[in-house]
Formats: sequence, C-alpha cells, structure tokens
Amino acid sequence: MALGILACLAGCSTQYWKKSADREASKLIREKTERVPNMDAQFTVEPRAPISLESLRLADEPGAFLGVEGRLEVGARVLPLDICLDLAVRQSREYQTRKELLYLNALDLSLTRHLLTPVFSARGGANIRNDTPVRVNGIDPITQQQTTALRNGSQMVVGYGAFGINWLVTTGARLSTDFTTDFFRFLAGSSGQNTSTRLGSTLTQPLFRGAGFRVNMENLTQTERSLLYGLREFAQYRQTFAVETASSYYAVLQSRDTVRNAFLGLARSRENVLRERAFTDEGQRPSTSLDQFRQAELNSETSWSEAVRGYREALDRFKINLGIPILSKVVLDDRELEQLRIAEPGVPVDQAIQVALATRLDLQTSREQVEDSARRIPIAKNNMLPQIDAVGSAGFSNNGTNGLPIPDPRLYQWNAGLQIDFGLDRKGQRNQLRRALITAERSKREFALALDTVRLQVSSDWRTLEQARRNFENSELSVKLGERRVEEQELRMQLGRGQTRDLLDAQSDLNISRNGRTAALVNYNLARLRYWRDMGLLFVRDDGSWYEAPVPNKPSVPVLGTQP
Repeated sequence: MALGILACLAGCSTQYWKKSADREASKLIREKTERVPNMDAQFTVEPRAPISLESLRLADEPGAFLGVEGRLEVGARVLPLDICLDLAVRQSREYQTRKELLYLNALDLSLTRHLLTPVFSARGGANIRNDTPVRVNGIDPITQQQTTALRNGSQMVVGYGAFGINWLVTTGARLSTDFTTDFFRFLAGSSGQNTSTRLGSTLTQPLFRGAGFRVNMENLTQTERSLLYGLREFAQYRQTFAVETASSYYAVLQSRDTVRNAFLGLARSRENVLRERAFTDEGQRPSTSLDQFRQAELNSETSWSEAVRGYREALDRFKINLGIPILSKVVLDDRELEQLRIAEPGVPVDQAIQVALATRLDLQTSREQVEDSARRIPIAKNNMLPQIDAVGSAGFSNNGTNGLPIPDPRLYQWNAGLQIDFGLDRKGQRNQLRRALITAERSKREFALALDTVRLQVSSDWRTLEQARRNFENSELSVKLGERRVEEQELRMQLGRGQTRDLLDAQSDLNISRNGRTAALVNYNLARLRYWRDMGLLFVRDDGSWYEAPVPNKPSVPVLGTQP
C-alpha cells in the first residue's frame, strides 16, 4: 500500500512539473512572439488534435488510366491542398520536432532567469550509530601498573538538517545564507542529548575579474537572444514547410498526370496496332510495319506501368510526410492541378531584393549575431584581470548551552577580508580573448556573406520564375504542334502515304510535350511561392495555408548596430 501511494504521488508530481514547465515556456515564447512577424500566435509544444477525414468526399469513379490501381482508389477520401497543409502542421513528425526544439530554447531561458533569483535549498538526514564494547589499556595512577578496562558500547541517533539561500546578484556578488542544525541522542551506554545550530551568511563581491552588470548578465542576454533567434528560425521554417508540402502535393499530382498521359499513349499505340494489323491482313502493308507498332506498344505499356508505380510511391511518401498511416485510402484532388495559372508576381527583382534585405528574419539574426560577438570582447578582456574578491561573513551559533535549538545571539562571529588570485597562468584567458576577436571578425564576414546570399537567392528565384514562364509558353506551343503532327501522320497512315517511324515519333513527342506542360505549370507556381518566401513576404496561417503579404513601397534596410 505504501509503495502504491508513493507511485501515485510520483505520478501526480510528474504531471504537476510538466504543466509548470509548459506554462513558463509558453509565457516566455508569448513574450517574444510580438517581435517576430508571422510567428504562430497559438504556439504549443503539444501536438494538435488530428483532423477527421470522414467529412471529405469519396472518390466514386475508378481511374481507368490507373488500371487495377484505379479500382483500389474507389472509396478513398479526396484530399484538397488546404486539408493537406492543415494535416501537415498537426501531424508531421518533422514539424513536431521543430516545435520541440523551440520549446527547449524556452526552457533554457527559464533556467537562466531562475539562477538570477534567490535559490532555496533544504537537505537533511538521520542514522543510528552503534559502537561495540572495547577493552582499553591504561596505567593505574596510584600503583603505576598497567591495567585493562572494558569501555561500554553506545548506541545513538544522529541527525542533521540544513536550509540555505543562494543568490547571484547582477553585479557579480554572491550571497549565501545557511541555517544548519546537528542533533544526537544516546539510546544506550550513555545518556543525554546534544543539539548544535548555526546561522551564517557570506557575501562575495568580485572587484575586478567577474565584476560588473554587463559581465554577469551576458549569459542571460545571450539566452534571451537565442530564444528570439529560435522563434525567427521557426517562423521562417513554417514558410519553407508550407512550400515543401505544396511542392510534394503537386509532385504527386504531376506523377498522376504522367500516368494519364502514358495511358493515352498506350491507347494510341494499341489503336495503331489494330489499324496496322488490318492493313497487313489485306496485304496493303508489310509485316515489318506491324512489328514496329507492336514494339512501340510494348514500350508504351512498360512506360505506363513504371509511371503507375512511381505515382503510388510518391503518394505513399506524401502520406508519411503528412504523418498519416501509409495504408490509409486517400487520393489527392485533381482539381488543384487544374486551378493552377500563370500569374505574374508584379514585383521586379531590384525591389524584391530590397524587400528581402529589410524583412528576412535570418538576416536580422545574422545582423544581431555580429553584435553578440562584439559584446563578448570586453567580457574576454575582463577575464584577463586579476581575481580580487571582497569577502565578508557573519553568523550566530549554539552548542546546546542554552537548551534551545536556535542560535544564541551572544555567540556570534564575523570576518571580512580579500581573496586574491594573481592569475600567473593566463594562457586560457589569453586564448579566449583572441578567439573572441577572431569570432567578431568572422561574424562580420558571415553577415556580408548572408547579404550576398539573399541577393543571390532572390535573383535566382526571379530567373527561375522567368524561365518557368517561358518553358510553359513553349510547352503550350509544343503540345499544339504535337497534336497537329499526330493528326497529320495518322491521316497519312490511313491514306497509305505515311511512314511508321514518323507517326511513332509524333506520338512520343506529343506525350513528352504534355508531361512538359504540366511540369512547367507546376514549376512556375512553385517558383512564385519561393520568390515570395525568399522576399520574406509569404505569411503562413495557423492551419498551414499561406497568403502573400503586400509589398512595402519603400522598404528600409536596417543598418548594423541600430537594432535594440
């Protein structure tokens, strides 16, 4: 029963401390959320409740172009893009891991703040000590003869208790206060009891090394900033996560469209074989032509089956990314692919670069890390100073003479003085100072590199966007030309004037052009998303969906050293 009670108390205690940590970490995150644009205002480390798919429509018609796989999709839930985005932020394993990393940063800050407050401690113990009887040799004072006496054994209870307060002040001073009491009582062999207590305080104030507000607050300052950096990183990760989820979604639809185009190519190949076999049976064509069409049919069937396999694997990988069981019967909504359009961003590359330099969260972090490294230089210089501490202590004690278990004000003691460490060996501090100087210079170079990297990213996004637009325009023309070629070659074959290879090439080129058109359309829309993301203007809602924030007319680029 006692073990059961202890287990219940331990369980309740675990739940209490868990909730306590969650409350404090959430409070710290909320404190800094206002300083981070597009940070999740409802952030919590706990996974959100999963979404029920029962309300989604069912796939009621089998996709003939999928063959047997199409019949397996009957009754599957159709997932639109917005539902997939919501599922991803709720159930994605990677997304949950990033949330937990941010939560751990908040826990680090809570501990750092706690260490700058009075920290209480209490300890104690008790035991029973037993001494066996022993023979003691001695000299009789009268006869001066050696004697042997038997000293009685003893049994006693020994206990102690202590209560203390330790406080690290922002100036570097450390105040320690302890109240201790020792108790022992003889149970056998002797009689009586004794209690001694002591109340004392010690104050240590560095005068050179380790002295000053800035030196002693550096750990807290850096931990505060680390949490802010973590929030910025998470907010930017949300943008990347939304783009990657959309990219995976459209990749699955693109694979499905590839299957559809491959099936159309296979159907045309089968029609070619039937038509050519009729001509061959009537003696109007040589068997060589029929063999070519049959070979093309086999190749088309192989391409189609490989496309089906690729589609199913892409869908299964997407399920894993969403965090849903891989055996779930789901299918993506084809209408999402049909809704894609070519929409110009309307933001020239020069303006986009200026916007990115002003709004990118990673640039803000890189800019402030330069300040972090510069702030550590004076701290490293402080470590080169000699260690001279002013130390003072005072206390009251009681050895049990007054019969009370409290300190006796008449029995006091105090002392004051200096503790000096001349620090004859400074190699470690010297290396730390040189490392701080090097780190400061390196952080400046890394910030300059980050600026150029952002410029390169936005410029590359713009070029990719323009190339994707041209690719789509070319693919549209290519599809039209391909359809015209196929119609012409099929007509020539029916009239007995065409060449087998010309028809096969035209049909193959048409299939490639259709796949290329779908790829160009998807690539353009994804390139547009990345363009807005790298500008820092792709804002993500709590359900994972996004919207494009308005472009500021005159973005102001922060200057190094002006950040609070």
